[in-house]
Formats: sequence, structure tokens, C-alpha cells
Amino acid sequence: MKIVTFTRNGNTEIGEWIDDTIYGLAWSDSIMSLIQRGLTPNRNGEYYPLDAVTLKAPLRPGKIIAIGRNYAEHAAETGNEPPPAPLIFSIFPSAVIGPGETITWHSSIAKEVDWEVELAVIIGRRARHVSEENALNHVFGYTIGNDISARDLQLRIDGQWTRGKSLDTFCPLGPCIVTRNDIPDPQNLQLQMYVNDELMQDGHTSDMIFDVKYLIAYCSWMFTLNPGDIIMTGTPPGVGEGMTPKRYLADGDVVTAIIEGIGELRNPVRILSD
Repeated sequence: MKIVTFTRNGNTEIGEWIDDTIYGLAWSDSIMSLIQRGLTPNRNGEYYPLDAVTLKAPLRPGKIIAIGRNYAEHAAETGNEPPPAPLIFSIFPSAVIGPGETITWHSSIAKEVDWEVELAVIIGRRARHVSEENALNHVFGYTIGNDISARDLQLRIDGQWTRGKSLDTFCPLGPCIVTRNDIPDPQNLQLQMYVNDELMQDGHTSDMIFDVKYLIAYCSWMFTLNPGDIIMTGTPPGVGEGMTPKRYLADGDVVTAIIEGIGELRNPVRILSD
């Protein structure tokens, strides 16, 4: 099941996306409340053509837990060894935008801004001290994340990752949430990233150093995972920071993150001058 948040005639609603049609869902005014209340979504009888609605970020998470250098080739391309344990950082939820919305920043704040396609895991049941064997039972579904990263802030100015990963608009999510039953194996998905029409990243979730069930279990022993929280599971190789010469996003670029079985998340780029 593909669940979306969309706007129509100024109203925000949730629906099920099938082919070119959005079917309205009952009992909840947002995906977050649906997840938190543990409801099984049912249609309300209304439906709309896809081109008659505007897709938005599928949810506003409680917290976003991100995993760094979780693909060995990505760690290597940026001059790092694979981490011995999950490398955890956070992204502020205020960074979230949806499909089609503009990634933007001021040139006076950052100049070296990069892309990262990632599988994003949405927690559906409270997870605290869970086992790997039981971890996937705590998943509601999956979506696409683009971990936009100001490398100059992250690596060369701050020496830590929070600001460079959390600027407003730096966490596009979408276009939908695919429920857990429709992705029985999250380690069997292709990920791609295009900048304009050029393929930059082409990876596979089977190459994660720490797989989804391990990440959920590991994190749950450090802090409680609540319904609606997101785990960003890391990015495969092909980021601009790892290129020679290095390459970063430019004004007018369009980035398209694609994950098999979920869809594509496309966002334009706008750099503001002071």
C-alpha cells in the first residue's frame, strides 16, 4: 500500500496511491496520527486523479535519526574507514520538505552542498530494547529520503554534522510511504540519484554495512523509537564530495532520488544570494 499526504482545494488529506488515482482514506487527518493510533487505513469513498492533487511530505516525524557511512564504498570515496558500529547523528524535523518543493539556502551560509539518496524507515510501534529478530515488526513502512548535506559546514567549518544536515529544506521525503507488507525485504532495493539527467548514485540496500533490522535494534538500546520516528539508513557511493574534482549542487539543478518499489522524489535547487 502506498500512502500519501496531499493537498486539494487548500485542504490537506491522506490517501492511497494506485496508478494515476488517489483514493481518500478515512479515520485520520494525517499519516502521523494514523501511525500513532495504530489504525488500519480504509478508503472513504472519494478519489481524485493524481494530477488534480499536490503531493506533500508524507509525514512530519517526531525525530529523524540518521546513519553515517553505512555503505563501505561511500565511506571509502570520502576518505574514511567503515565504522565499527552505526554512526548516529540527527536531522532536525524542520528540514523536511516534500516532492516538488525547492531545496534552497543562502550562498553566505553554505557553498558546497551535496546529495545523498537514502532508504528512510518509518517506525510504527514503540521500540525499546528490541531484538534484531523482532525489529521489522516495529516498522510501519518506508519512503525515500534525500540527505542534503552542506559539506563545508559539516566537514570543514563545524566539525560536526547537525547544522550542515539540518538547514531548512535539507531533508526531502516522499513521494509516499510504502507499508511494510509491500516491502518484505528492505535489503533488496536499488537506489539511484540523478542530478538533472546525469546518474550520480546507483547502489543497492544489500550493500549496507548495518542492515535495517540491526539499525532498529541497535538504536532501540540507545534511545526509545516512537511511532512516526524516521531512521535514514545511509547512502551508497556517488556523492559530489567523493568526486575528483569535487562537485556540488548549483542553482537551477534538479535532483531526483529513486528507490525501487517506492518511486521517485524530485526537487529543484535554488541558491539565494544576500
